[in-house]
Amino acid sequence: MKLVDELFAMYQDKITDEEDIDMITFAVLEHYNKKELLQIVKDMNEFELQYFIRLYLLESLKGKMEQAEVNDEYPDTNKFYH
Repeated sequence: MKLVDELFAMYQDKITDEEDIDMITFAVLEHYNKKELLQIVKDMNEFELQYFIRLYLLESLKGKMEQAEVNDEYPDTNKFYH
């Protein structure tokens, strides 16, 4: 993907860990509006689009599972019953 290639070329000497990647991606994304983001998606070839959706699904499901584990370990004890 063109954007990834450009970001990698610009920051490859500055990236030391995953936290750096998070900061870079958040900084880049805050400069795009919805229309521009959708254009990036439209410009993806089929492989890139499938990969993009797969990563989104994977990370979303991981997040849901982690949240469910936290809720199981630490149930909400601050519920108010009337």
